[in-house]
Amino acid sequence: MSTIHKHIEILKEGVEDKKLLKTLAKLEKDLDSLNSKSCLVRLSRGKKIKKALRYVEYEDELRLLQAELIKLQNWVFENNMRVLIIFEGRDAAGKGGAIKRFTEYLNPRKYGVVALPKPSDVEVNQFYFQRYFRHLPDAGEIVFFDRSWYNRAIVEPSFGFCTQEQYDKFMKEVPEIEHALVDDGITIIKFWFSVSKEVQQERFDERLTNPLKQWKISPVDKQAQKMWDVVTDYKEEMFSRTHNSYAPWIIVKSNDKKTARLESIRYVLSQFNYDGKEDANVMLHPDPDIVSRYHRKSLQID
Repeated sequence: MSTIHKHIEILKEGVEDKKLLKTLAKLEKDLDSLNSKSCLVRLSRGKKIKKALRYVEYEDELRLLQAELIKLQNWVFENNMRVLIIFEGRDAAGKGGAIKRFTEYLNPRKYGVVALPKPSDVEVNQFYFQRYFRHLPDAGEIVFFDRSWYNRAIVEPSFGFCTQEQYDKFMKEVPEIEHALVDDGITIIKFWFSVSKEVQQERFDERLTNPLKQWKISPVDKQAQKMWDVVTDYKEEMFSRTHNSYAPWIIVKSNDKKTARLESIRYVLSQFNYDGKEDANVMLHPDPDIVSRYHRKSLQID
């Protein structure tokens, strides 16, 4: 035990003020974090102490939640459940990063990640949902869709990749199709990662200057800021026509990517009574200021 830790322990003796005890406990935790490898690495890179400590706290919280995801995955597998988690949102909203944290420690044999490219010449002439149906979860599997059939609700009509007739047909069919999937036993969770226009531009700028992220920039991304209002109109139409009790839209405020990751994981965990849930050493209820069901009158940052 360090000298500082000894002094803190001495200060605790005889203290009855709960607020003071909480402050001292936080101080002890921060001292331990400062001595961790992760924190020291960030400090060596010139990060401020506050930011370095926040990152360590985020990492600790994430690991605990990821341990719960492993419990959930095992429970889904043992009970032959089928779980489909859809990630939608504007470009650079943090969907891919969230999926990476969801799946980082999961058994790769029991989950799938689907991020389909644009349709092939054959797929263009198929039933629209056909190429997505190939990737629906099997018994005991969790599948993550990094964008989904909802491309036809927003991206395709916004950028002229589908006709008005195709759009209208999709919007009429999708609630019925999702209802059929739920009736067949598939649990559907639909996330919309919500990012502000200013933060989206900041992330685009970072991608342009960071050689490790330049692959993320696409022609559609380059038009995203110009098409902001058009996308907003289609987004609101999508919510109003496809938000329902059996497959509701869950809005995740994602200007802070780390918080969005933690709270979206929390939301998924909160939806299942998996084995060992009662032994969790981490909060499993999402922050309602970050994650909430879509409501027509709710204020959205995008």
